Parts: sequence; C-alpha cells; structure tokens
Amino acid sequence: MAAQDAQDRNLPASARKLRKAREDGQVARSRDLGHFATLGAGGAVLVALAPQIVAWTRQMLRDGLSFDARKLDQPDAMTLHLVDAVGPMLAIVLPLGLALIAMAFVVAAIGGGWVWTAKPLQPQLSRIDPIAGLGRVFSKRQAGDALKASGLALVLGTVGALYLRSHIAEFGAILALPLPAAAAHVGGTLVAGLSLVLLALAVFAAVDVPLQRHLHRSRLKMSHQEHKQEIREVEGNLEVKGRIKARMREIAKRRMLAAVPTADLVVMNPTHYAVALRYDEATMGAPRVVAKGADLLALRIRDLARDAKVPVLQAPPLARALYAHAEVDQEVPPALFAAVAQVLAYVYQLRAAWQGQAPQPGEVPDVQLPPGLDPHERTLAGGRA
Repeated sequence: MAAQDAQDRNLPASARKLRKAREDGQVARSRDLGHFATLGAGGAVLVALAPQIVAWTRQMLRDGLSFDARKLDQPDAMTLHLVDAVGPMLAIVLPLGLALIAMAFVVAAIGGGWVWTAKPLQPQLSRIDPIAGLGRVFSKRQAGDALKASGLALVLGTVGALYLRSHIAEFGAILALPLPAAAAHVGGTLVAGLSLVLLALAVFAAVDVPLQRHLHRSRLKMSHQEHKQEIREVEGNLEVKGRIKARMREIAKRRMLAAVPTADLVVMNPTHYAVALRYDEATMGAPRVVAKGADLLALRIRDLARDAKVPVLQAPPLARALYAHAEVDQEVPPALFAAVAQVLAYVYQLRAAWQGQAPQPGEVPDVQLPPGLDPHERTLAGGRA
C-alpha cells in the first residue's frame, strides 16, 4: 500500500503544502554546506590567530620545561600556573567558538531560512517505534545518505593520504629544525592540507545543496487524491469567507437603509440611481452620504424616503456623479459642494413652503456639474470616439 501511494505521488508539491511543511520545520538542509562553512570559518580564525597561537605555544613550552625549586614551597604554585595559562587559551578558543556559531546561523539562513517552530520537539510515538525505526534505517533516504557519507569519507581520506605521501620527506626534515622554525613549517603544512580538504568539501557542497532541495520537493510530492482534497479545502475556506462577506454586506445594507429616514433629501436618476444626503450644520463640515444604491436598491431607498416624508428630487447628472464619486458615511467630494448646495437650498425652501412659512418654490434647479464628474458624459464621449 505504501509503495502504491509512493507511485501515485507524481504531482509537484503545491505552495500551500510547501508552506505547511516549512511551518512543521521541514526544510531542505545540506550537511555538506555546514561542514564546509564551519571548517572554513574555523580555519580562517586559526590562520588569523596564528601569531598568537605560536606565541602562546612557545610560552607554554617555556614555562612547562623550566624548573623553579622555589615553587616547591608554594602549595598553590600549580593552580597559579594553570590560571596564567587560561587567559591566552580563552583568547584563542572564544573567537573560534563565536566564529563557528555565527557561521552556523549563516548557513541555516542560506540553506533553508529561519524556521521558528517547536513542532519537531513535540513527542511522537512513531519515533520510538522499533518497527518504524527499522523502516527508516533501511529506507532509500538513509541508503543515499550513507552512500554519500561514505563517498565523502573516501574522497577526504584519499586527499589526505596523497598529501601526506607527497610531503612525507618534509615531515621527517622537521625533526632537524629548531622549534620556532618547525612550528612555522607545521603551520604552513596544515594550512595547505586544510585548503585541499576545503576544496573537496566545496565540491560536495555545490552538488549537495541543489540535490537536497530536489529531494525535499520529491518527498513532498502529492498524489491526485491529495491534490483534490487540498482544492476542496481551499474552496471550502473560500466559500465560508464568501458567506461571511455576503453576511457583512447584508448587515451594512440594512444599516444603510435604516439611515434613509434621517436624510434631508434623496437625489435620483430617476430609477437607476438613488443617493440619500444629510447635512447638519452644527456637527458636519459638509453634506454626508447616508445611503446609495442602484436599480432595485435605488427604488427601495426612494420608497423608504417617501414613507419618511423625505424629499425625493430628480437630478440625474448629480445622482450619477454622487453614486460614482461619493461613498456611504463619507462627505461628498469638494467638487460637488456647489451642486449639492443648490439642491439643499431648494429642499429647505420646499420644507418652509410645507410649513406655510414661505411660498412654494418652482422647479428643481438645473444643477451644473464640473466637467468629467458625470459618468454618463464619459460614456457618451467614448462612444463618439
């Protein structure tokens, strides 16, 4: 069954599955890149500290080979001697350790990026299952890792053996050199050998980095069933989000319609668009749109306004401009202030006439809009073009 499932996994991993795997701590890592980087950083630090290392070694040998009979009378002489040796040793060990730690962070960032998750640390019974453990030991992945490690060990061993064989005479000649010259010669020989090892590790890392990325994506390949299941999950989530958005739009629509009776007037076109405006000089800096709608919603706004005895004016250009450029619960654009002021003045005269305080006004004023604000004009201009 497992073999059949592995054969069915011939589809590349989706972005969603790669993201979930990353959240679980599964990223492509190259051990060879880490070996190369840490060994290179350590070697660079040792080369940079070579003068201090040589001086410390000389001093340690000088102190170790010298004998002072007076120190026999001091019980803490050995302790003081060790304390004196700790300072130079820390001056070498601490930079080396910090360099290795910093390089480990850099390699982690380059290899697969930072992954902050505690899921790999969570206990799993499958990890202590002996049967499952045997399956992992004899798996294709472990066989490949073992073969790669064996190849690396063989290459490094061959490089080391060839280097030692070619310099065996020089190693014998070191015994006849004075100690400072012998130490310098050994240091140069070690640097040359380390360079060859780093070169071999660099070749392995250059091959292993893309290989690990390919194997990581191969392990995350999906079957057709998994692909279909993921599509259903994503579409299900989209469907739920769509229902939530529709519910929110319905709530906003009800709240908007509830504000229509509080409006001062409704501007219509005459059945396609309706925009309800309200203006309170004490609390508002400009007229505010409390509701707007098109087609059936426009008719609904008109009916609510008439039931609440809110004036409904037929001003098609203004209605179209307000619908296109003004939003609900927002002030009308400054470019439409003059046009809205004309219809508001007409409404105030109309209300005064209803209350018997002024004569009945004439027809609705012919509102003039600034050029380019009426969408109908742009449509006609595009048709003529």
